[in-house]
Amino acid sequence: MDAPVLQTHRHGIVLARPLSRSLLLAVAGAACFLAPWTAVALAGAALLGLAALLAVLAVARWDRTHLVLAGDELSVVHGLLRRRSASVTFEPGRAVEVERSLLGRMLGYATIVAGELEIDAVPRRLHERLFGR
Repeated sequence: MDAPVLQTHRHGIVLARPLSRSLLLAVAGAACFLAPWTAVALAGAALLGLAALLAVLAVARWDRTHLVLAGDELSVVHGLLRRRSASVTFEPGRAVEVERSLLGRMLGYATIVAGELEIDAVPRRLHERLFGR
């Protein structure tokens, strides 16, 4: 593998769903504190703890996923405890797809499909550098 030309994280949009779930759990947990019963308040504390744990895990997973563009090779390295990687080399004649939804075009991310490797939430600067646009 050549020296990295560009190294980045996936787009921050991947945090939207897990952080919104955590927010809903936190709101439910905070609402439990309004009830006059101790058992419900304990359940609220457990929900707040769970919400915090899920948010931290989502951000840690996002932080530990790297997209590396080196020459004509794109690699994904991910994992918290056990690091895994997958890569694809862009050879002439090999089909590479870039899928951009409306939201992806507005926020600046895409999905790259090259052979069996599919990488979602690829930031605009990476796929533009990759395809020279």
